[in-house]
Amino acid sequence: MSKPAANAAPPPPRSSNLALWILIALLVLGMAGAGAWWFLEGRNVGVPHADAEPVAASVSPARYYALEPAFVVNLADTTSVRYLQADVQVMTRDEATGAALELHSPAIRNRLLLLFGQQTAAQLAQRSAKERLQEQALAEVRGVLKAERAANKVEAVFFTSLVTQ
Repeated sequence: MSKPAANAAPPPPRSSNLALWILIALLVLGMAGAGAWWFLEGRNVGVPHADAEPVAASVSPARYYALEPAFVVNLADTTSVRYLQADVQVMTRDEATGAALELHSPAIRNRLLLLFGQQTAAQLAQRSAKERLQEQALAEVRGVLKAERAANKVEAVFFTSLVTQ
């Protein structure tokens, strides 16, 4: 083994690459974060999420139209004379549909009177039957408006009073 010469120059000191490695790591993390943002959010900028709340300004307020006077019909009971009295309101958010409801009110009342007269007191004693009657009434109202080629954006039919006797 040979000894190094005493007068030989020591090897040059290695420059520290720590700053370069930190810079590379920050660039990689930044690119990963930007890629994740683009993948999760950036592609859908301006497109509402399915679970996002609708913008309140774009939804018109609900309007209720009372079908007055109250409906009074004989029920379809065969054992005794039974009556139904119902106060009905129709809900829409569309002005044209509201105007159509008022214009075609006689035809709508006729269809609902026929529908209500088919019920029995025993049927109407159950909540599920009342809800089913509500759905049928909604279909009748929409049917009249559709047959008249009128705006038919009716969202719901509500019974504000429902009495059987």
